[in-house]
Amino acid sequence: MKQLSIRMKITLWFSGALIVMMALTYFVVLSVGERIIQKGIRDMLVRTVQGNVDEIEYYAVLHAEDLNDVDYYVRYGDGYLEIDDDFLDEVNEIYTSLCHSDGTLVYGENPVMRETEKVGFLNAQIQRVTIDGTLYYIFDRKLETAGLEELWLRGVVSELQGRTALTSISRVSLVGLPVLLLIAIVGGYLIAARVLWPIRQIADTASQIRQGDDLKKRINLGEGKDELHQLAKEFDEMFSRLEDAFQTEQQFVSDASHELRTPVSVINAQCELTLEKEREASEYEEALRVIWRQGRKLNRLIGTMLDFVRLELQPERYEKETIDLTELAESLCSDMALIRENDISLTWNIEKGMCFQGSRELLTCLLSNLIGNAYRYGRPEGHTEVCLRTEKPWVILSVKDDGIGIAPEDMTKIFDRFYQADTSRTGSGNGLGLAMVKEIAGFYEGTVSVESETGCGSVFTVRLPDKRV
Repeated sequence: MKQLSIRMKITLWFSGALIVMMALTYFVVLSVGERIIQKGIRDMLVRTVQGNVDEIEYYAVLHAEDLNDVDYYVRYGDGYLEIDDDFLDEVNEIYTSLCHSDGTLVYGENPVMRETEKVGFLNAQIQRVTIDGTLYYIFDRKLETAGLEELWLRGVVSELQGRTALTSISRVSLVGLPVLLLIAIVGGYLIAARVLWPIRQIADTASQIRQGDDLKKRINLGEGKDELHQLAKEFDEMFSRLEDAFQTEQQFVSDASHELRTPVSVINAQCELTLEKEREASEYEEALRVIWRQGRKLNRLIGTMLDFVRLELQPERYEKETIDLTELAESLCSDMALIRENDISLTWNIEKGMCFQGSRELLTCLLSNLIGNAYRYGRPEGHTEVCLRTEKPWVILSVKDDGIGIAPEDMTKIFDRFYQADTSRTGSGNGLGLAMVKEIAGFYEGTVSVESETGCGSVFTVRLPDKRV
């Protein structure tokens, strides 16, 4: 059973349920149908006998003008009985006989007359009698018209009349129900195929992506509001995100390889150049300084890349705690104000008494990267301002500088990893600072945005959900 396809499993369960339902239907039809047919036979017996009551009349004297060619006349006592010719008809195997109160047959037909003679008359009641294993229904009506007081009408019908009808129903059911069952099973199999087609399409698309590494493939079921169309839509969106993530990672690996190759190449070249021949002590010292600078750059780059990996793959490493955000920001600004790179002054305006649920390490990294970026692209002897405030439901951090600004074509790229808008002003930068800011903001379900004017400076604004306690 486990090796069967879902389509076949559904068809088998559906078929089994139909077989059970049709078997029950057949049983109900036979059992209920028999009762209904037997009741119909009894009702027909009563109606037939009741109808024949008015077909018999008594004449003390029979005149010629009273005679006709369609009725029958029988001598009875001192007079005559006029019996309608319809009385002789057998209606649906129901036999009607006119009997004397002592049981003798006066007129009519009764195929089991001898067997029913011992059955007494009961007015307007159905009696049952079994003859040679066959059940017969008997219905009697006493005639009360003048001259007919000693006469009874007796109707007799066999239950076999109903058996014949039931046998016909049974035969039709035995032929019709299997045909309907077969049609239903084939229809169910086809419907199951149609219903499961989206799942097959999803599986095929996923298999093609797995085998061909083509993340551009999509399921594309089209419009639809059912669960499978919604599932396919979610898968398409997931594939799109996987494609974006894969391309981003590919770009990241490519850029990282390039960034790592540069300091390594410089170190190797410097070592080869220095070892070519004997050199003065000052030359060795200069070579070591070059290697030391490139080593520091390489170490910072590797450290930042590891921070990205930890943030993406090990977010639990950064435990959340209640942080005095005011104290953290003021302390960091005080320390970085001492740098005064390019004689740029740093001031800050920080709201008092602010707390935040987060990681001190990540928040420090976020703010220091923003301030470092302002120093790197700031105007010599310029000014950088840090502002931290609450504006429910956000904690808003902004860093404003009066530096070179950002060109419009670079605005959408500055948060990409390893992207550097102006390589001539990067200094010790590696193009990962703003990307790290965006990553940390996203980690706290926040956002980062920038407003800038070329030649006038930029304002970076980070909005974090207010987690104060």
